[in-house]
Amino acid sequence: MEMDDLDRRLLKEIQESLPVSPTPYAAIAATLGIDEATALQRLQALRDDRIIRQINAIFDTRALGYSSSLVASRIAPERMVTAAQVINSHPGVTHNYERNDDFNLWWTVAVPPGGSLEATVQRLHELSGAESTRILPTLKLFKIGVNLDITGNRPADATSTPEYTEDNRDRSQAHTLTPRDRELVCALQDELAITARPFDAPAASVGLSAEQLLDEARRLQSEGYLRRFAAILYHRRAGFRANAMGVWAVPAEDVAEVGPRMAAFTAVSHCYERPTYPDWPFSIFTMVHGRSTDDCTEILAAIARTTGIAQYRALYSTREWKKTRVRYFTPEIADWERANMPDAAAV
Repeated sequence: MEMDDLDRRLLKEIQESLPVSPTPYAAIAATLGIDEATALQRLQALRDDRIIRQINAIFDTRALGYSSSLVASRIAPERMVTAAQVINSHPGVTHNYERNDDFNLWWTVAVPPGGSLEATVQRLHELSGAESTRILPTLKLFKIGVNLDITGNRPADATSTPEYTEDNRDRSQAHTLTPRDRELVCALQDELAITARPFDAPAASVGLSAEQLLDEARRLQSEGYLRRFAAILYHRRAGFRANAMGVWAVPAEDVAEVGPRMAAFTAVSHCYERPTYPDWPFSIFTMVHGRSTDDCTEILAAIARTTGIAQYRALYSTREWKKTRVRYFTPEIADWERANMPDAAAV
């Protein structure tokens, strides 16, 4: 699909945030000075052409009580296909990428409250035949929030205030997720239709009006469970053919100061502190996306100049094995554990 200026403006708006409104697409249309019917037609075409991957609520996995982590595995090249398929089989694995490093398979996994993240990773390590596996959980969240430069006007060194940080996540600690809240999460987590009133169907599933459901959504957002509603794009089809995970060797005493400075770069979509190992000295991870590897190189170089951190690597994804969302409070993970971790599942 050849996108025009209006398509790009729509994508810019909808990936930043979908209005929490019974008629969210009409609200976006008004912002852009177009009618709702045009917005719906354009967005549906972008969805049909696989530029928009999905439009949905984005929850904070940790705030909902799930344990999650980035994991790095070293896989023998001849085992890569089999290993990726084994790891993908776990319903809590949401991202799985092959990258240009000795640790060549990078994946994220989440397990529900009461599950063992360490036991799950160990079992996937065994089943995949990995030579080595490192668990790299988030120690500090400096930023999360993908905002691709659809218009192409953003400088590599542009900065902005991060949309979601550790402080947002910490709000959930003052609240207790109730069974009714879990029911609301289940209703809100499905993909939203591109229709005039996309919240009517999920609201009816829990016996509420759209207005009542959105009141509950605003509450979940204020309590730190729900980050936002937004569109997730197929990055490559949207023109962003390169993504680099910048990993930075930052001295422990400097992490608290350097992390927020890296997160302030608008081009950085994710910024975390993660643990180091004797064979892995990199403590801060920054994810950047570009239309080419040169774009990513320029962004990472700008971060290095600004922060003075010279020891870093750019890990580019060479193959996407899986990209999806966690399905919260559903039975799939328990089913996988019964099949693959019967002792753990019986506890």
